[in-house]
Amino acid sequence: MPQVALPHDAKAGPTKAEIRGVTLRKLDLQPTDHFVDVGSCTGAVTVEAARRAGRVTAVERKPDRLEVTRKNLAANEYDAEVSLREAEAPAGLPDDADAMFLGGSRNFEAVLDHAVETGVDRVVMNVSRVEVAGRAVDAFRDRDLLSEVLQIQVNHGYELAGATSFRADNPVYVVVGRRDGGGLA
Repeated sequence: MPQVALPHDAKAGPTKAEIRGVTLRKLDLQPTDHFVDVGSCTGAVTVEAARRAGRVTAVERKPDRLEVTRKNLAANEYDAEVSLREAEAPAGLPDDADAMFLGGSRNFEAVLDHAVETGVDRVVMNVSRVEVAGRAVDAFRDRDLLSEVLQIQVNHGYELAGATSFRADNPVYVVVGRRDGGGLA
């Protein structure tokens, strides 16, 4: 699959490629799925999902960030039917989603309630702050969605004095919810 091109910046940074890889694997998107990206920002997850799912809805509350999503989508190839919605979630969320990604923590409890009420099968939320990760795990558990929690640390090598050293990215917590999750093992 070709790399995702992100020529336009949303000043909030895209979900890093390695984290997107894990996130999308946990979402297990199929060509028949309707996927929702809540808080699309740069559109990095939107683009990758549009290469896997049949329909994609990107919801973003900030018009300038939604425009960045639009521009970055235009810079990439994908087959899905994609719609963009300017709204603050849970407003603007479709009622027929199969899978949902929450890239931010704003209103996440209400978004999870919407997911449960409308029968979303798979939900993944990425979190970079420990306190929010704890609240997210509790919220997933309270809604009988919690399937798995991952903490991912990625380090990138760089040359230092003729040898290789590593620079760490911020750790990311990936909270995975499945309607049939059965809880943590």
